[in-house]
Amino acid sequence: MDNSFSWNLLTDLQNMWQYDFMRHAFEAGTIVAVVAGIIGYFVVLRRSAFAAHALSHVGFAGAAGAVLIGVNPIAGLLVFTSAGGLTMAALGRRAANRDTQVGIVLSFMLGLGVLFISLYKGYATEAYSILFGQILGISSGDVLVTLVAGLVVITAMVFIFRPLLLASLDEDVAEAKGLPVAALGLGFMLLIAVAVSIAVQVVGVLLIFALMVTPAAIAERTTHTAARGVIVAVIVALLVTWFGLFAAYYLSYPVSFFITSSVFVAYVLVRLRQARRLT
Repeated sequence: MDNSFSWNLLTDLQNMWQYDFMRHAFEAGTIVAVVAGIIGYFVVLRRSAFAAHALSHVGFAGAAGAVLIGVNPIAGLLVFTSAGGLTMAALGRRAANRDTQVGIVLSFMLGLGVLFISLYKGYATEAYSILFGQILGISSGDVLVTLVAGLVVITAMVFIFRPLLLASLDEDVAEAKGLPVAALGLGFMLLIAVAVSIAVQVVGVLLIFALMVTPAAIAERTTHTAARGVIVAVIVALLVTWFGLFAAYYLSYPVSFFITSSVFVAYVLVRLRQARRLT
């Protein structure tokens, strides 16, 4: 496999995309980046970053349980993140006051994960790979599953965008207008669960903040409307994902390292630019 960098971008892209695993990685990475940008913007707006992070760890427990009973770890991850998200939303009716309930559910689910790993007699390679992502090992079937899940999330967000935006900005006003705030919270936590389940393929459980939170945090600081914020979050997530895949191919370091590092640098530059304006 020739992975020498030529400084001719078109040639380098053609060289990289001649391999199926790189094409699959770019396809899945693009889908995940779009979903993470959209969901992530509302995660930041609703101050639910801890919940998104917790669901990623809950997902690892589900993956460990799936390995124990011999099924696909992603299936177990999706089941546990969905159950965990719904439980968090049901126990904490208000998004702003949900941290305690999130911590309680997280600790319980992590305990189950420890139990599943201890019961498994072999080496749970598939479950452990979810910790740091496995985007370069994605098959065409995985891409299709990711696409279907991504379309479901995006379609749902189109339908609930306006009421969710109002509920995220002011739950009291949303309730006064007759919006089903509790149902919106439950539905959004379920969408986070699905987004986390497909995003772990790219950056892994431990680095989920990179795509779910940081691009949205950049968007929140550089835009003034929700529509523009979502667009900026998606663009940032796409750029860092594409850069991470490109850099990892030619430099032979983990994809997640380049994604997390580049988006962190972008966030720091935005903060520095704002600080200069203030001074």
